[in-house]
Amino acid sequence: MIHTHTLQNGLRIVHRPFPSEISYCGIVVGAGSRDEYPDELGMAHFVEHMLFKGTTKRKAHHIANRMENVGGELNAYTTKEETFYYVTFLEEYFSRATELLSDILFHSVFSPRQIEREREVILDEINSYHDTPSELIYDDFENLFYKGDDMGHYILGGPATLNAFGREQIMNFMERHYHPSEMVFFSFGKTAFEKVVLQVEKYFSAPNDPVHPKKGRTSPVRSIPFVEEVEKNTTQTHVMLGYPAFSLHHPRKYALYLLNNILGGGSLNSRLNVSLRENHGLAYLVESSVTLYSDSGFLSIYFACDPKQRGKCIRLIGKEIEKIKSKELTPMQLSLAKRQWKGQLGIASENNENSALALGKQFLHFHRYTPLEEIFTQIDTITSGQLQEVANEVFADTASGLIYY
Repeated sequence: MIHTHTLQNGLRIVHRPFPSEISYCGIVVGAGSRDEYPDELGMAHFVEHMLFKGTTKRKAHHIANRMENVGGELNAYTTKEETFYYVTFLEEYFSRATELLSDILFHSVFSPRQIEREREVILDEINSYHDTPSELIYDDFENLFYKGDDMGHYILGGPATLNAFGREQIMNFMERHYHPSEMVFFSFGKTAFEKVVLQVEKYFSAPNDPVHPKKGRTSPVRSIPFVEEVEKNTTQTHVMLGYPAFSLHHPRKYALYLLNNILGGGSLNSRLNVSLRENHGLAYLVESSVTLYSDSGFLSIYFACDPKQRGKCIRLIGKEIEKIKSKELTPMQLSLAKRQWKGQLGIASENNENSALALGKQFLHFHRYTPLEEIFTQIDTITSGQLQEVANEVFADTASGLIYY
């Protein structure tokens, strides 16, 4: 059962009861890196860091210790479309967690000294990230895929904009986006819903007074196929291929997810893993993934191999794609694929932290929570013909590609 409530200032509250001593609560803000102006690239992530660096009544170490001292944990992360702040704690400390979230969101001071210090921390984070090509290639590919659009830049930003950030720019971004009506408070645990509402009303009843108009989001232009080769001086060659796909709101997104799971969704029996790794011994890791946003999305395929085998790997991937486009799954194949994905989803749902975060994200984008049983029902309705139609739509264009060598 999911409980919901909306405060007078527009803050939405969603609570999922769960019988555990460990609880989760947090705020998801409907602002991410795609909401930045050109001179603000990296600002959403920078703000996320700065909210941990001091408020009108707490210094940075007080914020860090507030939940740590009772065994809890305060976390945050930034995406292209959202920023999450959340706490893990023993249920008896629900009020402490709620008050701390309110304090950092509404009373942070952004001192110049902390801005300078955190700027260096993030620049170091960027440098360390560039040392991991298997992770960096995902962001580099996405930047090329969305080149010219507001999602075509790094979430972390870059030195040019980061070095120019000051308190005034931070406050301008906050004033545009950090308002109760742009947030969802999510709670997952055994706290009574009446207490959740009372505590949130106590700490989050700030007025909703936008000062600056938002930048506004522009839907991305459909990506033109590209191939980009980048010299990285790595032992292996890293390759990412990608195709335009659906958005979060598309009615066939579950068919797309199932198709991805069959093709290369991380399991040992995926078609790409069987072909490239098991049958030909060409790659230790090959996988496909689906990235969906509110107004666009793409399916990508990643692998790393000996540079001499790159062409053969790409040809084998092409063969598997052609098979899934030209031949419908048999009833047995479809049944096994559905059973496997439903099992994976069921196991993943046992991760309570991820379930809490999904609760907030779904309520932010859909104004409702989709229970696992409803997802299973959607999966059961998918036919082999629908999977084939989705495959032919998604893989209709030539693949875009990014290669590290």
